Amino acid sequence: MGFVTPDVPPDHDLFGRAVPCECQLQAISARRQEQLRSISQLNVLRGQVFENFYPGGIGLTEEKQRNLRWVFERCRAFAEDPRGWLVLRGGPGCGKTHLAAAIANFRLELGMPAILLTVPDLLDFLRAAFGPDASTTFDERFLQIKTAELLILDDFGTESGTAWAQEKLFQILNYRYNGHLPTVVTTNRELEEIELRVRSRLVDPSLVQILTILAPDFRRAGVDQEQSEISSLNLHFEQTFSTFNLRQGELRREELENLQRAFDLARSYAEAPQNWLVLTGTYGCGKTHLSAAIANHWRKNGLPVLFISVPDLLDDLRATFGPDSSTSYSKRFREIRAARYLVLDDLGTENATEWVREKLFQVFDYRYNARLPTVITTATPIDRLDTRLATRILDPTHCTAFAILAASYRGTPTRAPASTGTRRRARSLSD
Repeated sequence: MGFVTPDVPPDHDLFGRAVPCECQLQAISARRQEQLRSISQLNVLRGQVFENFYPGGIGLTEEKQRNLRWVFERCRAFAEDPRGWLVLRGGPGCGKTHLAAAIANFRLELGMPAILLTVPDLLDFLRAAFGPDASTTFDERFLQIKTAELLILDDFGTESGTAWAQEKLFQILNYRYNGHLPTVVTTNRELEEIELRVRSRLVDPSLVQILTILAPDFRRAGVDQEQSEISSLNLHFEQTFSTFNLRQGELRREELENLQRAFDLARSYAEAPQNWLVLTGTYGCGKTHLSAAIANHWRKNGLPVLFISVPDLLDDLRATFGPDSSTSYSKRFREIRAARYLVLDDLGTENATEWVREKLFQVFDYRYNARLPTVITTATPIDRLDTRLATRILDPTHCTAFAILAASYRGTPTRAPASTGTRRRARSLSD
């Protein structure tokens, strides 16, 4: 029957007990592994292993390649010696699930148990125990998940946020947190959006490694996906340094030299962005073209840039309060405030309510203190802007402000053609 009774003295712990025979241990282990595979999703993810992961990515910048290789090596190290928790963060398709499955498959190859489940499937698995045809009780299933030797929860944050779901997830994670049981969590949510009780456990540095993957969606390699969905840079794709018109033969000498300096300053900033650049001048003088040229230069070099007019920025923030919004206000605000490279066009044209002034100050203050590369254009004299914004713009240690003296460009048949955006602006001014 596969069991033996050890021949031991009466005071031995195994006296009188039947234990599996050594010849049965391998078969028992194989059955246990198959049972774990049937519970988890590792049957469909069997092929996702470290050997077929691309740690250099496809079409990534050097910075993102270094980041992805670093995350890959940390995941391999965890698979070889799973201790504590691993939290993998990143956007959809960046490789989180592949790495999580590779950890699980690596452990299973060593004969060690592992369970991988997306969080919505985990909750469905627990709910199914209440059904009339369930082969196990809820308590048995819950204990099996809670005490798993290695538990991997994929897509954390995509579950329905019912009170029952939140309670069960907290109980699972709290049990494993207190027991220091090896756990892997993947999520594309900002940690600040996760329930406080759970978040406090996910960010404990004494137990948890948080690895953030910067790579974009692998399935869309080669597609320009670095830009934010709220960026309007695609509307300014023609506005580059090569298409900028220096308006020879139109402007006075002083204005020509001033515009040339503005052009040179913008190009130098695009190549080596540090702190802030503020371009001032009347509508149609070339501020937006130069700021878009900077942004297009960054995009061409694979850098993530958010180009947006200030009124549109505020509209996008307000839209998050609508019932059909797919993005929370806090996530959208963090996206804007902490953008790696930000271009704010037409500052001063917004309706300056108290809420608007507060939001703009928060964006400015964060980027000022973090010294994040920021380009700002405005037709409003700096001393007429909100004082809190003006004081940051006028700080020469953080910001270079340049006033373009040229009048609005209207164009003549004898000059080089202006960009599409400038012509459109000129027509609107004529109207």
